[in-house]
Amino acid sequence: MRYIPVILALAALAACKDKGAPQPPSGGGAAAPSAGLLSPNAAALAAPGPDSFTVRFATSRGPFDVKVHRDWAPLGADRLYHLVDAAFYDGVRFYRVIPGFMAQFGSHGDPAVAQAWHDLSIADDPVRHRNERGVVTFATAGPNTRTTQLFINVADNNRLDKIGFAPIGEVVNGMAVVDSLYSGYGEGAPRGEGPDQGRLGRERNAYLTAQFPKLDYIVYARFLDRWRKQ
Repeated sequence: MRYIPVILALAALAACKDKGAPQPPSGGGAAAPSAGLLSPNAAALAAPGPDSFTVRFATSRGPFDVKVHRDWAPLGADRLYHLVDAAFYDGVRFYRVIPGFMAQFGSHGDPAVAQAWHDLSIADDPVRHRNERGVVTFATAGPNTRTTQLFINVADNNRLDKIGFAPIGEVVNGMAVVDSLYSGYGEGAPRGEGPDQGRLGRERNAYLTAQFPKLDYIVYARFLDRWRKQ
C-alpha cells in the first residue's frame, strides 16, 4: 500500500488532439475492468507519453483539471498518462483527505486490478518542482515504489521536496472542488478514524463503501488535451 508520511514552463508546444470535454462511461460510473487494466503490458507502460497533457477528473463533488508536465518528472508523467489511458481511476475513492495537508487517491477499487498493478513500480524522478498548493505528486512506500497512488497538495508542503516526492503536475482548474472533498474521517486507523490500510489492501471499494460511505470519488478521468514539442 502506497502511503506518504504526514509531516520550466513547457516551450513551443502545440495541441495535437483530444480537445473538448470528455464523456463519462456508460451509466455514469466505473465500467467493468478492461483487459488493459487486468493484464497491463510492462513494455507498453515504458513508452514515453506526451510532453504535457491535461486530465479532467470528474468527481462526486464536481470536476477539476490537472496539467501534467513531463519535464518535471518524466517517469511519473508517463505512468499517469498510461493509467488515465487505461481508465484506471474510474470509481476510485479519495480515501485519505487531511485538511491543511493533502488529498490522496489511486488505490483501485477492484482487488484483481489492484493486484495486477501492485508490482509495476517505477524508479524515482529527481525533484524538480516544489510541493506547493495545487501540485500533484505520486505517493510512495519508499525509494522506487511509485505505482498508481497520487496526492494533491492542499497546502505548501515544501518539506516533502527534501525526502524525494517529485511533483508531476498541477491543478489548473477546480481547486475549490479539491478543497471540498470529504475529510471528516481524517487520518487512517489507528492514528485516525479513516480506512485501515490492511483492510483497504484486501477488500478495496467493498470495504470503503460499507464503512466510509461519505468518501468522495472519481467518476471518470479523461484527457482534455495532449501536447508534444514541435
